[in-house]
Amino acid sequence: MRHGRLHGRHEANGRACYWHDCEEAGEFRAPGPRPAGFDGPGDYLWFCLEHVRAFNSGYDFFEGMDAEDILHAQSPLRGWDSQSRAFHPTAGVDGAPRWADFADPLDAIGARAREIKEGVRRAVNPEQRKDGVPVSAEERRAFDVMGLAIDATRKDLRARYALLVRKYHPDHNGGDRGYETRLGQVVEAYQLLRRAAAFA
Repeated sequence: MRHGRLHGRHEANGRACYWHDCEEAGEFRAPGPRPAGFDGPGDYLWFCLEHVRAFNSGYDFFEGMDAEDILHAQSPLRGWDSQSRAFHPTAGVDGAPRWADFADPLDAIGARAREIKEGVRRAVNPEQRKDGVPVSAEERRAFDVMGLAIDATRKDLRARYALLVRKYHPDHNGGDRGYETRLGQVVEAYQLLRRAAAFA
């Protein structure tokens, strides 16, 4: 995307201004209806110079936020309050035990061993849904992440996904970024299951 001499201007390449009844080129980007989030950078609206100035003069970044959300958004520490992958309790390793959840380290190791054994059993003897569709070990793990039985319907899957996103996404849970890893697991599980044979 090539920039023009005026800061923030991009070549329109035939893109018209979004403003009603304006036929000028849309060369300036403004926030769209879908904000940036875990599923992408969000939408943009494109305006000519006159109308991007008009849009900006009425734009309120804090619209819909309560006082606590505004204070959090203005904090210089915003974005630094979540653990990086290297310092996360699991160090980013899938399936590693959370040592703090166990009084005895041997209990944590035993729990992990049982998970591995169960995974092997499922791989050797794949489960079947009531409709006869086999469920792979990977799909079974995805069902577990979503908290769904293997006989769940597509409607159940969508409803559960919407519920978990509202629970774990910082935009919906008061800005708590402590569930980002869990949210990533939910999104990955949903993407796998929605394409699975069980929901074909």
